[in-house]
Amino acid sequence: MSKQEEFEHMEKYVLSTGIRVGTQVKTKFMVPFITKATNEGLYIIDSKKTLARIQTAAKFINRAEISRVIVCSGREYATTPIEKFCEVTGATPMLGRFMPGTLTNPLLPYYIEPQLILISDPQTDEQAILEATNAGIPDNITSKIDLIIPANNRGRKSLAAIYWLLAREILLQKGQLKPNESMKYEIDDFETKITEEELEEESEKPTPRFGRAPRQ
Repeated sequence: MSKQEEFEHMEKYVLSTGIRVGTQVKTKFMVPFITKATNEGLYIIDSKKTLARIQTAAKFINRAEISRVIVCSGREYATTPIEKFCEVTGATPMLGRFMPGTLTNPLLPYYIEPQLILISDPQTDEQAILEATNAGIPDNITSKIDLIIPANNRGRKSLAAIYWLLAREILLQKGQLKPNESMKYEIDDFETKITEEELEEESEKPTPRFGRAPRQ
């Protein structure tokens, strides 16, 4: 398989994860990243802009001391992607409920001073955004976010693809991975696995909506 064929194969695979499939909610912050709407009313995100933002985000992250880059999320489906991302890059995971005061109260035993915060969902991770803003720490957000990666942040496969692509780009820019080399893990390895029963329940759920972005 030639490099061009390999690239096209990877691009098709990444798109098959649903990374560009949005919801029926369109905010003013997402308008620049939307290309069209489907017959079902779902907005489609421009995948080229997603990939370009991933490259920019990697540069942003590589300016920081990677161990002081905190990747947090209260979303269950983001657990495995974040764990693998942190294993590959050396960033620090913070999963589950974000404890108030983590970034703002030095008297607390779990207080930390990261250089950068990466979040998966502006709604779910609102507390982390608020504290990062108050502490003057760059984060990944809309009205209170320094850099947005427009993508489907709800799907298991999409979240796996996003974190895999970002991890790969970080390693490429650092020179720790060559363009023709494979990473330790594939995209599937970044995906949070669920049981057949959970999968059946998931397929019966209505199409999810993205949380609305914080107001300016």
